[in-house]
Amino acid sequence: MKEKDLDYFRQLLERELDRLIDKAEDTVWELTGSTSDNEADPLDRATLELSRSNVFRIRSRESRLIRKIKERLQAIEEGTYGICEDCEEPIAMKRLLARPVTSYCITCKNHRETLEKVIGY
Repeated sequence: MKEKDLDYFRQLLERELDRLIDKAEDTVWELTGSTSDNEADPLDRATLELSRSNVFRIRSRESRLIRKIKERLQAIEEGTYGICEDCEEPIAMKRLLARPVTSYCITCKNHRETLEKVIGY
């Protein structure tokens, strides 16, 4: 992969990482700054808990994405970004543009997804 392309993906991944970290910090502030835990109405408490549960679920997904972004940034530094972890062939640029955090070419990813369905993950 050309250095110009690596710089593009590095910047793209770093911007997304910064955005996700800022979002996580905002969430922590919102959840710890909330004083409505003592709602008298059970329905209000249930709504608050459902809302918090949804926020935690979303942040959990974002946490996994942060980990993937950090792994891909490390791959850029190591010179392995854009190389499939299974077959060690280059990942198509079109795929990297669509999913910059991917570590598998489309063929290997499809194979993995098929196995997951068969095994039941």
